[in-house]
Amino acid sequence: MKNKAGQLITPEISWKEITPGGTVYEGGSAHHFKTGDWRTMVPTYKPENCKQCLLCAPVCPDSSIPVQDGKRLDFDFDHCKGCGICFKVCPFGAIDFAKEEK
Repeated sequence: MKNKAGQLITPEISWKEITPGGTVYEGGSAHHFKTGDWRTMVPTYKPENCKQCLLCAPVCPDSSIPVQDGKRLDFDFDHCKGCGICFKVCPFGAIDFAKEEK
């Protein structure tokens, strides 16, 4: 491995001469990964019961309830982890919550 000056890194090289990790790698984002794979419970959207109150969308810790033109859409299951918060806040029974069958 070489430092930022192109020198081979050896025990004699001080930490001040090593390229900082922050300049090599950028921060990550869950948008680039399907994080819903570990879900064991799954919400089911029932649009016939939905009054579009949008109480569910802002409480979702994973931003898995998309809203377009002021209306909620079905869940983003690539990122939903099945926490059930949306189910608990829905006053109209527009979300069911059950064990996921894989």
